[in-house]
Amino acid sequence: MGKLNGKVAFITGGNSGIGLATAKLFVAEGAKVVITGRNQATLDAALEELGTVNGFAVQANTTDPASLEKAVAAAVERFGELDVVFANAGISGHTPVGGTELSVFEEILKINVTGVFFTVQAALPHLKPQASVILNSSVLATAGSPGWSAYAASKGAVSSMARVMVSELSPRGIRVNTISPGATRTPIWGQPEGLAQIESKLTRSIPLNRLGEPDEIANVALFLASDAAAFVQGAEISVDGGAGSSPFGAPIYLA
Repeated sequence: MGKLNGKVAFITGGNSGIGLATAKLFVAEGAKVVITGRNQATLDAALEELGTVNGFAVQANTTDPASLEKAVAAAVERFGELDVVFANAGISGHTPVGGTELSVFEEILKINVTGVFFTVQAALPHLKPQASVILNSSVLATAGSPGWSAYAASKGAVSSMARVMVSELSPRGIRVNTISPGATRTPIWGQPEGLAQIESKLTRSIPLNRLGEPDEIANVALFLASDAAAFVQGAEISVDGGAGSSPFGAPIYLA
């Protein structure tokens, strides 16, 4: 018997990386899963991995509240009311002080902060009592790594937002928790050769001396989505190989 049997999950950015790994694990554990993404081709490829019996893909833009509301409505029409929302979609970007365009800075905040808020807002009318809301932050929110002001600020905002949502949604029995990944082997780094070029630098700030794998983040999301976490509320779980408490200096990576 799966840990999520009978549950319905909605995952933004579920067409690659941590989102896709989580979607696959949730399906394997008995859930029906709806994923969103902006790229139809990668959504189609992800759906092939999930299968059409327990998987469903909807093209949506998290910066557009109307698009999110339509995606949630499609999810509910397909599988019913929601038990789990994983607001996972996000982007990175290098934004050094003195060398950053306004449009780049604002786009990161719009997707990583505004998109997360409106994902939860769109899902809220369709969340069952005792539903689980999971937000995706990053250890970079507190690392002070040079060049990542917008990304760090956006992930710090996610962590702060989660605490407010706890106070607002607890009366309905809805749990809100945050995952804070460290450097993880995902497409956020671009092509595999791009990651290979900087991996040695990344791992120097990680006590376990390696990158995380998407499946390792997905396992934590599974715990938070499951009934095993029924009394876990307002937690922020770091999945970073120890980087958040690293004795080797400020990390230079992003999740």
